[in-house]
Amino acid sequence: MTTNPFPASSPEQLPARMLNEFTYCPRLFYLEYVQQEWAESVDTLEGRFLHRRVDQETGQMPSTISEQVQIHARSVTLGSQTLGAIARIDLIESIESTPDEVIPVDYKRGAAPDIAEGAYEPERVQLCLQGLLLRENGYNCNSGVIYFAASNRRVSVEFTSQLITRTLDLLAEAKLTATSSLMPPPLKDSPKCPRCSLVGICLPDEVNLLHAINKEPITSTDKGSLSNYPPLRRLFAANDDQIPLYVQGQGYSVGLKAEVLEIRDKGKTVDQARLIEISQLNLFGNVQLSAQAIRELASRQIVILHLSYGGWLTAITTPPPHKNIELRCKQFLSASNEETCLTLAKSFVSGKIRNAKTMLRRNAENLPEGLLQRLTDARDKAERAHSLEQLLGIEGMAARDYFSCFALMFKSDENSTAFNFEQRNRRPPKDPVNALLSFLYSLLVKDMVATLIAVGFDPYLGFYHQPRYGRPALALDLMEEFRPIIADSVVISLINRGEIKPSNFTARAGAVALNEAGRKRVIEAYEKRLATSVTHPLFGYTITYRRVLEVQARLLARFLNGEIETYPAVVTR
Repeated sequence: MTTNPFPASSPEQLPARMLNEFTYCPRLFYLEYVQQEWAESVDTLEGRFLHRRVDQETGQMPSTISEQVQIHARSVTLGSQTLGAIARIDLIESIESTPDEVIPVDYKRGAAPDIAEGAYEPERVQLCLQGLLLRENGYNCNSGVIYFAASNRRVSVEFTSQLITRTLDLLAEAKLTATSSLMPPPLKDSPKCPRCSLVGICLPDEVNLLHAINKEPITSTDKGSLSNYPPLRRLFAANDDQIPLYVQGQGYSVGLKAEVLEIRDKGKTVDQARLIEISQLNLFGNVQLSAQAIRELASRQIVILHLSYGGWLTAITTPPPHKNIELRCKQFLSASNEETCLTLAKSFVSGKIRNAKTMLRRNAENLPEGLLQRLTDARDKAERAHSLEQLLGIEGMAARDYFSCFALMFKSDENSTAFNFEQRNRRPPKDPVNALLSFLYSLLVKDMVATLIAVGFDPYLGFYHQPRYGRPALALDLMEEFRPIIADSVVISLINRGEIKPSNFTARAGAVALNEAGRKRVIEAYEKRLATSVTHPLFGYTITYRRVLEVQARLLARFLNGEIETYPAVVTR
């Protein structure tokens, strides 16, 4: 891996809240402060609700205090170049017994812990830094108060010399960490992780497990078999409550009404969806979108994907780019490193071949003798490839073997016999099966693009698929391992269950495409597949395929960051 020539700039004034995070978990601090990652949770939302009052700037805060002035000021921002820190203090009060002294009051949503110190170290350190900032700005401050809302209790914290020394030491360590460009390692089996809002981004147990695996010699036949390791804790939601919204009616328009998106046909509302339930908006063909809706979707970090009538991704409307510029720097540096590109490409292609072989073994009958062995050999060759060009050839041969027997996975009934398939063709597809494959691959591409944007990648710079104008190369890279188990699986299911009919296609000048009714059925089946809960083959917990896409993108980020030695493709058993 190459080193990062773009280290984080030295923080002139570190926020006191970030010192709290560093004391609690240095990795959480790095994610939030350096990489600018953020995710809401019940705790963060409750904390924001609690602070709604103290966040309002009220009361007078004179530059000097006297016996005649009683201070009770909310939401006061103080900074110090000497300390190199800044804080937004919830409440500053003067003390009646000592009128020339003030105390900072910090509000916390939880209950006061039953410990001798009255509060945990991160909270005490944050409060102490607030007191030091008050001193630097000319105020007399020797103690502070933490108010715990859940127990309605005020805990006094004295700023002893030991606490001050500890606070200053942690402040220096936090600044050093921020400029190091090295993310601290994850905590191991820590009880702090389950309640952390960034646990789905951090992936502490997953990273630690991959470290343990990489310490042991693993042959190609052992990969994906983790019987010696217990299932990991699933520390994040198995599925996202938000789902994609598809609009494909030609001439439709999408507008905003309060918290709802309205889909209209000639001004008449034909459907609607609540913004809180939408993860992405997909517009097929000629669908209009109001400026008000665009602004609101952007403010909620909801990606808008513009697709052609046939489903090809043509444009993306996104909020401002993800703040994690460090990840994109490492992506661009790694993409210029031939060894890194080849390492990743071998994982992508090997995973694809493995999953293709599994699909045939599960679903096909009367396979030609030696076919599965040829796919096994192709997988082994892919893992030993010496160049991207060699890997392309290996992948091409494996794809030909796979698609030569693709029709053997269809049941022999009246419906399936209407779907003849001999070989893969595209641009344009010349038969219904190829039309299905092309449409589903385009859906998978757009979902990988949306996932990569959310994680912080540039979806147009890949490692296996080389850059080409308008081609989302990284999305194509990551979707390789998912083509058989998501897209191809949906095709097989649609045909074998009789959910798609020849009447769902149109043919013109030798090209075959899905009509509107056909696209609707395919989209429903595709979304159902993504919502299917599966046992993750590496980590042992149950999540949906849609969540698996995100986990893989984040594992790629961990690889580029140097935290794991290999990128582990998802290989179904």
